[in-house]
Amino acid sequence: MATLTLRGVKKTFDKTHVLHGIDLDVPDGAFVVFVGPSGCGKSTLLRLICGLDEVSAGTIAIDGEKVNDVPPARRGIAMVFQSYALYPHMTVAQNMGYALRLAGTPAGEIETRVKAAAGVLRLDALLQRKPRQLSGGQRQRVAIGRAIVREPRIFLFDEPLSNLDAALRVDMRGEIARLKARLGTTMVYVTHDQTEAMTLADMIVVMNGGRVEQVGSPLDLYRRPANRFVAGFIGSPRMNMLPATVAENGTVVLPGSVRSAVGIAARPGERAEIGIRAEHLVLGDPSAGVITGAVTMVEHLGADVFASVAVEGVDAPVIVRLDGDSVVRPGLPVGLTFDPARAHPFDTQGLRADGADAVRSAA
Repeated sequence: MATLTLRGVKKTFDKTHVLHGIDLDVPDGAFVVFVGPSGCGKSTLLRLICGLDEVSAGTIAIDGEKVNDVPPARRGIAMVFQSYALYPHMTVAQNMGYALRLAGTPAGEIETRVKAAAGVLRLDALLQRKPRQLSGGQRQRVAIGRAIVREPRIFLFDEPLSNLDAALRVDMRGEIARLKARLGTTMVYVTHDQTEAMTLADMIVVMNGGRVEQVGSPLDLYRRPANRFVAGFIGSPRMNMLPATVAENGTVVLPGSVRSAVGIAARPGERAEIGIRAEHLVLGDPSAGVITGAVTMVEHLGADVFASVAVEGVDAPVIVRLDGDSVVRPGLPVGLTFDPARAHPFDTQGLRADGADAVRSAA
C-alpha cells in the first residue's frame, strides 16, 4: 500500500492546457475515483500518475518520494485499461504471468502468484482457456488479475467497465468492491459514470475542465455539493435548479412569486438558484403558496416513478421522484413543495451560498 500526493500538477499538449494545477492527497489504502465529463482531464491525470505521459509542471510523489522522472515499471504501479489488451494466443495463466516472466521472476513464483490471483478473482477453472473462450466480464477479470500478480503499491483503473453491458457492469462493480476489501491496496479509478463513483469510492474527486471542483466522500458530495457543477453532476436524476431572487432575512422568492425560508448568504435583490433533489420534492394539489406546474411526462421504473413537471420561469422540467405505486398522468396540474432545510442555495457564480440559518439546520 502507498500514499499518493499531487502538488500543482499541470499538463500541456503543445499550446493546449489540459490540467491546471492539481493538488490532491490520496491516503494509504484509499479507493479514490476521478469522475467528470468527457474531456475533463481525468484519464490524462491517471496517465501522469502511471508515468505514461510526462508532467509539464508540479510533482507526483508516492510514499513521499517524487516519481516525476521514475520510469513506469519502477513506480510500483499496475494499470488496468479500458480495453482488456490480452494476448489472444496465450492462455489466461500466461496472460496473467507475462509481465512477471519479462521481469525474470522464477517460474515457481509466477505460478504461485497467478494461482493466488485466480483464486481471488474466481478464475481457477479458466486458467488454460484462451481469451476468445471468455466472456467480457471474464476477460476484464483476467486483466485485473494481470495487475494483481505484480503486487503493486497502487492500482490504477482507466474506465475498466465501459466496454461491458449494463448487467456485467453491475457484476464487475461487485467484483472490484470485493477486491478492494480483500487487498486493501491504494486504488485510483477513473470513470465518467457517477454511479460507479458513488458505489465504489471512499473518496471522489470531481473534475471539470482540467480542474478539481470538489473532493470528498460520496455522501459529502451528494448532501453538500460545493458548487452548481457538482450538484448537477452527482446524483441521478440531476438536481433540479430553480431561479430565485433573494428577499429580506435570507428568504427567497421562487417561480410564481412563492416565498421560501431558504437560508442564503446574499443581499436582498440578488439573483440566485435553489437546488432541490427529486426525492426532496413533494407533489400535491396546486394551491396558494406552492410552486405550480403541469406534468409533462411520467416514467415508471418499478420501485420509483419520475414525474417531469413544467414550471413557468424554469428552463428545464422539474423532476419529482415518487413511490412506484403513485398514480400521476401527463397534463395533470400539480403543486410542488419542499423542506427548506433540504435546499441547496447557489449564488450567481454557481458557488454554494448557505446562510447561517441553513448551516445550523444542516448540522
